[in-house]
Amino acid sequence: MAEKHRVSFSEAIIILVIFLGILGTSVIKFGLSPEVPVLFTVLLLSFWAKLRGFSWTDVQDGIKEGIGVAIIPIFIFILIGSLIGLWIQAGIIPSIMVLGFKLINGSFFVPSVFIVCSIVGMAIGSGFTTISTVGIALFAIGASMKANPSLVAGAIVSGAVFGDKMSPLSDSTNLSSAVAESELFAHIKNMMWSTIPSFLLSLVLFWLLGNSGQMDSSKIAHTMAILQDHFTISWMAIIPITLMLLCAWKKIPAIPTLFINITATVLMIFVQNPHYAVADMNNLIMNGFVAKTSDPAVNALLTRGGISNMMGTVALIISTLSLGGMLMKFEIVQNAMEPLVKHLQKPASLITVTILSGISINLFVGEQYLSVILPGRAFKPAFDKANLAPLALSRVLEDGGSVINYLIPWGVAGSFAASTLGVPVLDFLPFAFFSLLSPIFSILSGITGIGLKRNNGLNN
Repeated sequence: MAEKHRVSFSEAIIILVIFLGILGTSVIKFGLSPEVPVLFTVLLLSFWAKLRGFSWTDVQDGIKEGIGVAIIPIFIFILIGSLIGLWIQAGIIPSIMVLGFKLINGSFFVPSVFIVCSIVGMAIGSGFTTISTVGIALFAIGASMKANPSLVAGAIVSGAVFGDKMSPLSDSTNLSSAVAESELFAHIKNMMWSTIPSFLLSLVLFWLLGNSGQMDSSKIAHTMAILQDHFTISWMAIIPITLMLLCAWKKIPAIPTLFINITATVLMIFVQNPHYAVADMNNLIMNGFVAKTSDPAVNALLTRGGISNMMGTVALIISTLSLGGMLMKFEIVQNAMEPLVKHLQKPASLITVTILSGISINLFVGEQYLSVILPGRAFKPAFDKANLAPLALSRVLEDGGSVINYLIPWGVAGSFAASTLGVPVLDFLPFAFFSLLSPIFSILSGITGIGLKRNNGLNN
C-alpha cells in the first residue's frame, strides 16, 4: 500500500467501531435482516476509500478478493440446497425422524441431539452438512416433542461445530493447521485440551436444561403416522448416508461428495416412483420440497431446500465477504491489530488477544476463514517470539475463529444455520454452549499453561 494511503491505527479502530455499531444496532436493536446493513457499510467504506485517495479499481479489487475466498463454499451451499429437497422427497429425512422417534427417550433428547450431531460431524467433516441433514431431522423431532426450539438448535449447532472442529476432513481444521504451519493430526490431538472440557461441560448443560422434557406419545404417534402416509419410510434411507460416510472415510472433498449423494438420491426417487417427471425433479432441485400433509407443523418443518431458497444466504455471504475484502485491501484490520502484536510477549495475554481478534474479525467481517487467516498471519511472529509452538497458534485460531462464526447473525455459518433450522441466531446463541465455551477454555489454557505447547515440544 502506498504511504499516502496508509491507514493509521486510530482511523482503523474508528472505522471498525462505526461499522460494528451499524451492524449490531441494525440486527440486534431493530431486528433487520443483515444484508442491507452490510451493503450500507460497503457503501460507506467505498466513499471513504475515494476520499482517502483510493481508486474505484482498488474498491472493486477488494470486493473481488473478498468474494474469491468463498467461491467454493458458495457452490457447496447451492449443492446442499439441492440435497435437502431431494433427501425429503426420497424419504431420507422423514425416515431418520421415524427412527429417532422410536429410539430417543424424551428425557434425554437434547443431550442425545448434541452427541449424535457431534458424531456425524466428525464423520463427514462438515458442520453445514450436519446441520442441513441430520440436524433438520432432529429439529423436527424436537418440534414434535414441543421442546424449546432455540435449545434444540443450540444443541445441533454445538454438536456440528464440535464434529467439524475435530474432523481431519474439515476445511476450517485444515485451514487452521495450514496457517499456523502445524501438522494436521497433531493439531487435532492438541485441540483436545480445550475441546474436551468444552464438550463435557456442554453435555452437562444440555442434560440439565433438556432433562425435563417428556415425549407426548399421542403427538409422536400422530406425527409418525403422517410421515408414513406421505413419505417412503425405508431402510434405503441409509444408502445416501452411508455414501456420505464412505466419501468422508476416503477423504473425498465436499463437492464431489455432494454430487455423488445428489445422484444417488435422484436415482432413489426414480426407483421409488418410476413415473416421477423430469420437470418435477428439476422443480424440486430448484425450489425445494413443499410438504402437503394434513399437519401444518409437519408442513412447516419439511418444506425446505432448493437452490432458490439458498440465494438469501448466498447474497449475505457475497455482501459480507465484499466488506471483508475491502477491509483487507485497505489494510484496516491489519493496521488495527499491528500495535497489539508488537507489545504482546506473555503467553496468556498473547493467546487472549489472538482469540479476541478472531472474535472481532467474525463480528466485523462475518467470515470464518478470514477469522482464521488474518489473526494467524498477524500473530504468528509473536507466537514464535514467545517460544510457543505452531500447535499453540493453530488451536487458538480454531477456538477464537471458526467456532464463533456460528454465533454471528451476519456471519456465513450463523446465517446458514439460522436459515436451515428456521431459528434466528440470537435465539439459539445462548444455547450454543460449545462455541461459547471453546474460547474460554483456550484462554484458561494460556493462563494456566496446561496443554500449552512450546517450541521445545513440551507443555508449559
